[in-house]
Amino acid sequence: MAYTAMVIGGGIAGTASAIALHKAGFEAVIYEAYDRPADDVGAFLTLAVNALDALRALDFDITHLGFETPRITVTSGSGKRIGRLPHGQALPDGTVSRTVKRAELYRALREQAVRHGVRIEYGKRLADADSTERGVRATFADGSTAEGGLLIGADGLRSRTRQIIDPAAPRERYGGMINVGGYTHGIQTGGEPGTMHAIFGRRAFFAHTTHPDGEVWWAANLMRPTEPTPAGLASIRPPQWRAELVEAFRPDHGPALALIEATDRLVTGWTTYDVPSVPNWHRDRLIIIGDAAHATVPSIGQGAAMALEDAVVLAKCLRDSPDIASAFATYEQVRRDRVERVVAQGRRTDSWKTLGPIARIPRDLIMSLALKRLARTGHDPSRWIYEHHVDWDQPAARHH
Repeated sequence: MAYTAMVIGGGIAGTASAIALHKAGFEAVIYEAYDRPADDVGAFLTLAVNALDALRALDFDITHLGFETPRITVTSGSGKRIGRLPHGQALPDGTVSRTVKRAELYRALREQAVRHGVRIEYGKRLADADSTERGVRATFADGSTAEGGLLIGADGLRSRTRQIIDPAAPRERYGGMINVGGYTHGIQTGGEPGTMHAIFGRRAFFAHTTHPDGEVWWAANLMRPTEPTPAGLASIRPPQWRAELVEAFRPDHGPALALIEATDRLVTGWTTYDVPSVPNWHRDRLIIIGDAAHATVPSIGQGAAMALEDAVVLAKCLRDSPDIASAFATYEQVRRDRVERVVAQGRRTDSWKTLGPIARIPRDLIMSLALKRLARTGHDPSRWIYEHHVDWDQPAARHH
């Protein structure tokens, strides 16, 4: 049976979901809260091979975006090389992880959705949703309404759909860090292009990688034990961010200071969150996916990947099930254990970044001892994440 799906949220999760639904034979309309495309929003992200595998299931070619980053080097703030690790295992055809600008990925997904005939309505912030005899009626903040056979909440960390499904659902959980990043040319980092370089500094975490054209992409995590308010973040001006970054990385070896000083425009002030286990992913004909259901901290590099996997699997469940209730039940059975394990792994990974000195032992020395063991054994405790395969032609239930 064909359904018209209302997709709430026009980010990566929502747009990928609309593409997957189209491929499965359903009509989808995206309702985006912002009044225009978010082509200038966000920094960069690394798509691990499981994310690229999910994009392939959507017939989405990403080779024109970003660049390959198959390796990670880990260095302490003292400048000591701790280890070199693969960023997940390569796919059988040699495909490796890829680092892309979030805005470029979003734009390319949106363009593919539009080519498939997906309608996108902007300025539609969800206010409420009610079940009807035919499906779901959504009411938006501007007073307008829309109806469809089902509603998919891909509306992120502060999901309104999650609250409608379960008013008692847990909210996002602050991760203790704030993030700043940027792009710059003309700085020789000494790092190998196509490699993500992670520096566990004495006071903060820094990562950088070099595009084949010479542009350096970098990001920093600054510890903030108390969650800042949006207004508080907005009040911090670029010179203040720059001064704080310089102070945080002044004790460390490496290119952080040079990159910060050479960057004309900082991408500033986004906080780190995850979403703990959400008991109810769906009710009647409403369901949540992506960050709305199971956000993970950025450290593990799996937020977009989990959203992409969700989009493919939900569309397949709707394709293969006799009704919406069965599709939702199968989807949750297939996805819940995996995504909650990923969220937990992300929380463990993030804890290393917020680790402070213990009994006068410097933070970077603690990291060196722990990461040396990881590099020496070659055992990646999160390898299971990357080995997940989403096959469009395989029945949805067999992904479990």
